[in-house]
Amino acid sequence: MAPKTLAILTSGGDASGMNPAVRAVLRTALNYGLEVYAIFEGYQGMVDGGDKIQRMAWSNTSGILQRGGTVIGSARCAAFRTHEGRRQAARHLLEHDIDSLVIIGGDGSLSGAHLFRQEWAGLLVELVELRQVTTEMALRHPALSIVGLVGSIDNDMYGTDMTIGADSALHRIVEAIDAINSTAASHQRTFVIEVMGRNCGYLALMSGLATGADWVLIPESPPDVENWEEKLLEVLRAGRKAGRRDHIVVMAEGARDRNGQPISATHVTKMLEDKLGEEVRLTVLGHVQRGGAPSAFDRNLGTLVGHAAVETLMNGKPDDEPQLIGMRGNRIVHTPLMQCVEKTRAVAEAVAAKDYEKAMELRGGSFNESFRTLRTLVRALPHPRDPGQTPLRLMVMNSGSPAPGMNAALRSAVRIGLDRGHVMLGVRNGFDGLASADIVELDWMSVDGWASLGGSELGTNRNVPGDSEYYKLARNLEEFKVQGLLLVGGWLGYQTAYQLFAARRMFTAFNIPIVCLPATIDNNLPGSELSIGADTALNTIVEAVDKIKQSAVALRRCCIVEVMGRYCGYLAMMGGLATGAERVYLNEEGVALRDIQTDLERMLQEFQDRKRLGLIIRNEFANVTYTTEFMRTLFEQESKGLFDVRQVILGHMQQGGSPSPFDRVQATRLAARCIDYLIEQATSEAPESAFIGLEAGKVQFRPLEDFPRMVDEAHARPKKQWWLELKPIAQRLALPMPVQPAPSAPKK
Repeated sequence: MAPKTLAILTSGGDASGMNPAVRAVLRTALNYGLEVYAIFEGYQGMVDGGDKIQRMAWSNTSGILQRGGTVIGSARCAAFRTHEGRRQAARHLLEHDIDSLVIIGGDGSLSGAHLFRQEWAGLLVELVELRQVTTEMALRHPALSIVGLVGSIDNDMYGTDMTIGADSALHRIVEAIDAINSTAASHQRTFVIEVMGRNCGYLALMSGLATGADWVLIPESPPDVENWEEKLLEVLRAGRKAGRRDHIVVMAEGARDRNGQPISATHVTKMLEDKLGEEVRLTVLGHVQRGGAPSAFDRNLGTLVGHAAVETLMNGKPDDEPQLIGMRGNRIVHTPLMQCVEKTRAVAEAVAAKDYEKAMELRGGSFNESFRTLRTLVRALPHPRDPGQTPLRLMVMNSGSPAPGMNAALRSAVRIGLDRGHVMLGVRNGFDGLASADIVELDWMSVDGWASLGGSELGTNRNVPGDSEYYKLARNLEEFKVQGLLLVGGWLGYQTAYQLFAARRMFTAFNIPIVCLPATIDNNLPGSELSIGADTALNTIVEAVDKIKQSAVALRRCCIVEVMGRYCGYLAMMGGLATGAERVYLNEEGVALRDIQTDLERMLQEFQDRKRLGLIIRNEFANVTYTTEFMRTLFEQESKGLFDVRQVILGHMQQGGSPSPFDRVQATRLAARCIDYLIEQATSEAPESAFIGLEAGKVQFRPLEDFPRMVDEAHARPKKQWWLELKPIAQRLALPMPVQPAPSAPKK
C-alpha cells in the first residue's frame, strides 16, 4: 500500500547536493499528492518534534537547487542513540501520521534508521501503554518504511559509484590545488595538501590524479616500503633535477604507514623541509571541501536518486527490506541498506586490522585501476627501458573541436607509453599536421603540467582529409614508422579514423591499430555514455545559468538560454535538469508551434501567480525556424509587460576553461587503457582497431568497424542516447503537475 504521508531528513555531515535531493523528494511526493514533511536538524529534530517537523509545499522547494549544504539542517543527536530518544521520535512521527522516511546521510545515519525501523513495532506498543498515542493511531502505522540516500563527500559507501557531495568536494580540492600549483611553480616550492578522508582515500587519490601531484598518501594503501620518507625525497629530488618547478604532495587526513601509525601532514611538511633544505608549505583544506554550490553532477545525482527514493516507497510494501538508492554508470540501482552499511564498514575494519590488500580489494576495480595509474604518473622519470626490448613507435593526436580534458588524456598516454618502454610521437594540429609531417617525439617532461590545462597543447582542428590526402597521411605514417595511433577527439576524428581503417587495402600504412578516445563537449559519440569535455561544459552552463537566475529573479524575467551540442541535446537536457529549467527544447524531439504556445500560456499564468523567474534551455539546433531569437520575440510580445524576456547564447565559452575533475580523471584512465590496447594490438599478427568508452559504468572497447551501424550519421549522434530517458523526470520536477495516481498494487 502506497504511503499517504512522507518525511525527509538530512543527517551527519553536510554535503553539496543534499538540497537537490531534498527538492526532488519533495516535488516528486507532492506530484503524487502526498502530504510531505521536512524534519529540520536531522534526528535531533525528530526527537524534539514541534516546529522541527514542518509540512512542505511546492514553494518551499524553490531556489534551493544551487545552494550548498542542506536547507533543512543537520545535527549530531546523542538522544537518538538511546531507546527513550527513539521512542520519543516515533511519537512525534505518529503525531503527523508519518510512517515513510527518506534519509540522506552516511553509514552511521543510515544504520540508526535501520535500528529505528526494527524497533518500530515495539516502540508503538510502549507508546500505547504510556498513553502517548492511541491504539487506533498505532494500528494505522504498523510498520516504518525507509529509503536511504548517501550524502558523504568521502565517496566511501558501498552500493553507489558516487555519493552525494563527493564530486563537489573534488571540485573544491582541485580548484585549490590548481591555484597552489601556480604559486608553487613561481617560487620552486613544495606544498603538502591535506584533504578529508579518515578511512577513505578517494578524494586524495582522485585529486592527485587530476592535478598531476607528485605523491599521494591514502589510508587503504600505505607506502609499501619502511623507509617511505627516503623514497618520497628521492622522487621529489629527481623531479627537480628533471626540470619540475613545483611539487605537490596530497594526503588524506587518515593517512598511515604500514604499521598502522598515523602520518600527520605536519610531520611530512617538517621532514621535507629539513631534508630538502627548502621552504615547504602546508595547506589543510578542511571544511572548505564541504561548502559551495553543488557541481552539475551532484545536482543531477541528488535529483535522480531523490526522485527514485519516492518511487521506491510508492511501489513498495511496508515490510519491504530498506533500500539504499545509488547510481552505477548513470543508472539508478537499489541495494539492501544494511548490506551496503556492512560492506562499507568492512573497509574501515580492514584498514584498522592492517589488512591493506583486503581494503583495496573492497574499494573495487576502478579505485585500484586509478591507483595503479597514479603510481606510474607520479614518477619523476619513466622506468629505464629493458636492454633487450624493441620499442614500439606509438602516435598520439587530437582531432575535431577542442574539449577540456584532451591534454590530460595525452599526458597520461605519453607517460604510460614511455614507462612501458616505447617511443611516443605527437602530431600537431590534427590531420593537417599529420599530412604536413608536423610530428615531434615527446619525452616525459614534454607533457608536464598538462593535466589541468584546457584546450589542446598539441593543437587540433575540424579539417577532414580528403581522398587525395590519404597518400600524404600514409607516407608520413611509414616515414615515422608508426605502429599504433591514439586519436583523442570528436565526431570528425572518429569519422576520419573509420575512413583510414576502411582504406587499409589501398594503403598498407593504415594497417595499424587505431584507437579513438571520445573527447567532445557534445557527448555525441557511439560506444560511450560520457565523452571527455562534456562534464566541464555542463558545469560551465550551470555556473552561467546560476548567475543569470540571480539577475532574473530580481527583475521578474524569463530567460531563454541557448547551449551548444549541434544535433545532440545532451547539454541542454542535463543542463536543464541541473538548473531546474521549466522547459528544454531538443532536436531529438523537435519543436512545434503548439509546444511553444503551450509553454507561453503556462508562463503567463505562472507570472500572474507571482512567479519571478522563468528559465528555458534550448539546444542550438533544436529547430531551424523557431530560433532563440524567434522565441524571445514571441514571448516578449505576448508577455504584455508582465515579465521581461532575455536571450543568452553561451557560445564557445562552453568549450573553454580548466577541465573538471571528472574529465581529468576519466581522460587519464581511458588513455592508460588505450595505450595498453595499442601495445597489445601492435604486437599481434592481425591488429584490430576500436573506440573506447564508458558504458553502464564499465570501460569497454568496440570494434571501429561498428561505427557506421551505431550512429545516426545525418545528425552526427548515436542511435541510442541513454539520457533521453531522463526527460520525463526533468518535466515532472520542473513544475507542479496534476496529481498522479499512486501505482496500483501488484496482482497476487
